[in-house]
Amino acid sequence: MKNAFIFGGIILMIYVVYRVYTYQTLDRGLNRLIKNGAIILDVRTEKEFETGHIKGSRNISLGTIREKYTELDSRKTYITVCSHGLRSVKAEKILKEKGFKNVYNGGAWSDLQKSLNLK
Repeated sequence: MKNAFIFGGIILMIYVVYRVYTYQTLDRGLNRLIKNGAIILDVRTEKEFETGHIKGSRNISLGTIREKYTELDSRKTYITVCSHGLRSVKAEKILKEKGFKNVYNGGAWSDLQKSLNLK
């Protein structure tokens, strides 16, 4: 019984941290960046992308980003998204290592899409 409470507490804490992170990320001016021409870079697999994505977003999977980053313009602004926000963090880091200055993590594509529809 004690283990169940501990496990439940951990799950609740992870969820709360995720929601706070998501709120802060989406409230960071990403909508403004998009209105100013930022490109949404969806780093999910091609199959995942085909099941749904933000209109106008570009798809380069995290697995191929180290090879295909040369297809991107390092002078432009990119917002990375994926299904839950983990791969987009990795993609943001990789692009910054490759010299991209204006890269932001947008988290889960569905959360960003909801944010865009509200504003």
